[in-house]
Amino acid sequence: MEPSELDDWAAEAAAAVGVTLQPADIAAVLDLARDAAHGVARPAAPLTTFIAGMAVGRGQPTAEAIAALVDAIGRRSEPDGAPSDAGPSDPATDGRPS
Repeated sequence: MEPSELDDWAAEAAAAVGVTLQPADIAAVLDLARDAAHGVARPAAPLTTFIAGMAVGRGQPTAEAIAALVDAIGRRSEPDGAPSDAGPSDPATDGRPS
């Protein structure tokens, strides 16, 4: 799927449920899904993004909800429970498939 096709789908899906998406939100959610899939397990990707959506639906800012979940993923993926020094995902890839 080309990035433009994904953008089209995201716009269509958002319209179907009456919400507005910003391009940065799309990239952030895709990055969160990737981080969950690699840092926890593949099935954690949709579940983690759903949890982020629930937090946003309750009024938490998108960036704050995603940051909290990325921190939780980092803690889980470290053997001693300490946060990873790897930092956030690479924004250059913006989470989209190539």
